[in-house]
Amino acid sequence: MTDRLRFHWQPPLKHSSLVVGWTDDAGKLGGGVVDYLNRKLGGRMFCEIEPVQFFPLGGVTVDDDGVQFPETRFSACSQADLATFKSNPPAAEWTKFASLVVSVAERHCDVRELHTISGMVALSAHTAPRQLVATYNTAEFKAELQAYDLVGNVDYETPPGQRPTLNTVLLWAAKRRNIPGLGLWVPVPFYLAGLDDPLGRKRVVEFYNQRFGLEMDLSDLDEQVKSQFVRLAEARRNSPQIEESISKLESNQSLGEDESLRLINDIESVLKSQPV
Repeated sequence: MTDRLRFHWQPPLKHSSLVVGWTDDAGKLGGGVVDYLNRKLGGRMFCEIEPVQFFPLGGVTVDDDGVQFPETRFSACSQADLATFKSNPPAAEWTKFASLVVSVAERHCDVRELHTISGMVALSAHTAPRQLVATYNTAEFKAELQAYDLVGNVDYETPPGQRPTLNTVLLWAAKRRNIPGLGLWVPVPFYLAGLDDPLGRKRVVEFYNQRFGLEMDLSDLDEQVKSQFVRLAEARRNSPQIEESISKLESNQSLGEDESLRLINDIESVLKSQPV
């Protein structure tokens, strides 16, 4: 399957870790974390997966803005012995796609562990604590990570008639190569799912700072979180409707469908007018 890979250079990675994030993600979480790691650690792209077979029309989608090509990029943060992979979720051949990702990790990055990141839409307020929900591909790796602040008592099974998530397929492919794998899921308030979620991103990056000893300065993320919270607080003061809806969520009350859609539209209108 090497003919489906396009290499630009060979990174000097030894006993590295691979972090995988998808572009189409709640709160722009997975792709945002990968971008942040690459920017802070000097990540440099070294390989791409050819889109043919995995994406529609040979890897091209068409929307109102014109032709869009999928992103399938491996980058190396050589000084930190860290590799990243940022990609659009493939539309087909998930198993083959996952096998390619793991092959690059194993043969060209000497990967010792693989991590996936995803946001999951939550019916909670942005003021609620953000936990990192963890799934593992081996019991041994779960035991190894017990010292970290992860919620690991999740016993998830794919519902009957549905296929596993893309992250599950990737962790399964890693397990077949004897690569320990961790899937991180971060709750993203439903009214931020289509926007940027800097608090969720910060929680994941804090974990990587600890796990990989990266010692990154996260003051820029702190400012982004503070800025978003200030604007959300202002929106609550200026709109009794927004205040009522978020207060209900903070009290663990559910919202009706119309009220939920109205809150999404109101928050998007506020935050898109002044991006973080």
